[in-house]
Amino acid sequence: MSSRNGSRRGKARRAVWLLAAPLAALPAAGLPQAALAQSLTSDGQTLPVYGDLDGFVMGGTSGPALAPTETADGNQRFADGTEAPHAPSVARGGGAVHIRPGAASERNSPATLLADDVTLDSEGRLTASGGVVIWYQGTRLIASRVIYDRKTGGAVIEGPIHLTQPDRGGTPDETIVIADSAQLDANLQDGILRGARLVLARELQLAARQMQRSDDGRLTTLDNVVASSCQICASDPIPLWEIRARRITHDKVARTLHFDQPQFRAFGVPLLSLPALTAPDPTVDRMTGFLRPKFRTTTALGPGIKLPYFVTLGDHADITLTPYLATNRTNTLELRYRQAFSNGALELNGAVTRDDIEPGTTRGYLFGAGRFELPRGYVLGLQIQTAKDRAYLLDYGITDADRLWSGITLDRVARDRMLTARVGNYESLRDDEPDAVTPSIVADALWQRRWQPGRIGGIASVEWSLHAHRRSSSMDHVGRDMARGSVSLDWQRAEILPWGVLGTVQTQLNADIYRINQDSDYEDWVLRADPVVSAELRWPFARHSGGVTHIIEPVAQLIWSPEQNAEDKLPNEDSSLIEFDEGNLFSLNRFPGWDARESGLRLNAGIGWTRIDPAGWSIGLTAGRVFRTEPDPAFAAMGPQGKKSSDWLLSANYQGSNGLALVNRALFDDNLSISRNELRLGWLRPGLQLSAGYLWLDSNPAEDRMQNVSELTTNAGWQIRDGWWATAETRYDFSADRAQKAKFGLEYRNECVSVEMALERRFTSTETLQADTSFDLGVRLNGFGKQPSGPGTVARRACLR
Repeated sequence: MSSRNGSRRGKARRAVWLLAAPLAALPAAGLPQAALAQSLTSDGQTLPVYGDLDGFVMGGTSGPALAPTETADGNQRFADGTEAPHAPSVARGGGAVHIRPGAASERNSPATLLADDVTLDSEGRLTASGGVVIWYQGTRLIASRVIYDRKTGGAVIEGPIHLTQPDRGGTPDETIVIADSAQLDANLQDGILRGARLVLARELQLAARQMQRSDDGRLTTLDNVVASSCQICASDPIPLWEIRARRITHDKVARTLHFDQPQFRAFGVPLLSLPALTAPDPTVDRMTGFLRPKFRTTTALGPGIKLPYFVTLGDHADITLTPYLATNRTNTLELRYRQAFSNGALELNGAVTRDDIEPGTTRGYLFGAGRFELPRGYVLGLQIQTAKDRAYLLDYGITDADRLWSGITLDRVARDRMLTARVGNYESLRDDEPDAVTPSIVADALWQRRWQPGRIGGIASVEWSLHAHRRSSSMDHVGRDMARGSVSLDWQRAEILPWGVLGTVQTQLNADIYRINQDSDYEDWVLRADPVVSAELRWPFARHSGGVTHIIEPVAQLIWSPEQNAEDKLPNEDSSLIEFDEGNLFSLNRFPGWDARESGLRLNAGIGWTRIDPAGWSIGLTAGRVFRTEPDPAFAAMGPQGKKSSDWLLSANYQGSNGLALVNRALFDDNLSISRNELRLGWLRPGLQLSAGYLWLDSNPAEDRMQNVSELTTNAGWQIRDGWWATAETRYDFSADRAQKAKFGLEYRNECVSVEMALERRFTSTETLQADTSFDLGVRLNGFGKQPSGPGTVARRACLR
């Protein structure tokens, strides 16, 4: 079918299939500016995260979201089982520069008066009445009557009075003063107000019989005062909570509230009285003092309380000390230290414990992470992770990571080149991984560069890599130490051929040198070189009808590389776990590391179909298979790729305009026997966040999997009603017929209080780890310090009129 025939039929208003050469499929020169997530390099190690680290975003408020492969516990996992460092986020100054008039100019600016009636008597008193509005130095005063004495500069004001600074409206610095009457100085900031109410940042309101302002509005003192952030209605004037005090002083510069003889009440009932109290106002981000307490009870530790104390160490550092006391079971002191530098940030988290779980033993952990920008685009990363044992991390709810890594990283990513280096120590917390036979010291370096050759065109790249690891054991076989140096040269070129066929040729040369110690099964020195040649044809078709687009694309890729022989025998340390999906169906090599490579003559064949609907949803199918002239010995004989013809790969995906996304991929043989199936579901919409995944894997001794894997992971959050948000999380092992983890959380938020509670059950039990149930409860009074935003909506009390 030619494009000319397609045009002719298009005039007849009939839908046709068109040949669509996907220009976007052509490889672009250069490396990406930044990677969006931590990824596993080809030697089995992990690279640092690049880009924005502020948080995990699941698509958008209305876009589709896919379920994560791990439970959403807030801890990012790397491919090697370690946990991502929690580097502190650092506030950055805005790029805009605002030029404001000088102080002298503002002081000398005249006042603007609007009123229905203005009179001036013989003694120089100016009287304004009827809808009085005065603007002076950014302050707006609204009143019913104002008497201004030109001799003293003071003003007597009759209410209702409304005093604001409109340029700060909607900002955290907004302050509103409402009163029945007042006597103010000429600056309209200082003076005495009666029947007054002070509203800070539209959150905390303070009502008093009399309020006195001084020091150009910096200090505001209220006598016989009631403070609350709850909505108060005339029909029901008792708020959910309130603080009554003999006097409250607000310092606008220090942003503090000092309470003299405060009494805390809930539903009008007195609960607690103190001689004095100092608290931050609603605009504060950081201030020395106690933070919200947290109540926690667990099976192992019993009921307890955490009372964190936050200490600011200037503008660039702070420390948080958190005593954790449980009834006769634990004495724990937690610590968090954070510091921001001009080129980076550092955070340390740790704890020291004496408990009844291991009497007479001091337990603890220390996690730390730092990230620093160096000249010429280099980024230095530091990380430390160590713990007494995994049971301690789980007992105290720190993390469920079962491997820890400490070391340094150095990275530089540019448009056409990348450098990453990493050296550190692994600490395994798994019972089946003895430290002596597990690689502990691991070092890696990787350098890549891409360019466009002038004469032959296409894209060329070169890659250098180094790797070394060491085991502490000196025994043969199990104490094997290795070092490797590798170089890879690659060139590929794509052209659009007649009939819209996209052809790509690619050549690659990989060379390695290995040094192997303490393993008599292998030579001490091994050299290896593997050329690879491939040709690929893609023939995309597109059809447009009624706004609907269909795309069909058959693909065939022929690859040759020399078959491996006994002389090429190497220990496989970094490529034991192999993926086979639509992402690497047309890859030259599906092994994730360097130690193992595909070889021989093979054909990767597949076809894809996509339907794009104008309503905003799309659906896609991909099917494919690998054909070989001989089975590749690098793959396990019983695995999906161990035979001359691999298992069939079938993948389906759906993305809806309502935020729903589905992905399912399966591997099965000619007898329709499934060896792997993975289903992922995500649904993100206002009031609902759902992510779930189901995984089935056949047993495979070559991948150290002696039993079938059948596991369901679910994480959900939903809006029950205004102010109420529920979460649920579970992980169920169908092979063992038991749950591994279950968690339910409930959060209530209104305008004046936030309550969070969570009930969690961990079912895992080993010789060193016992099943455990925990319950956490936290209560926060809004109006003191800036409040973090949460999911869902906020319940607000409505007053009937």
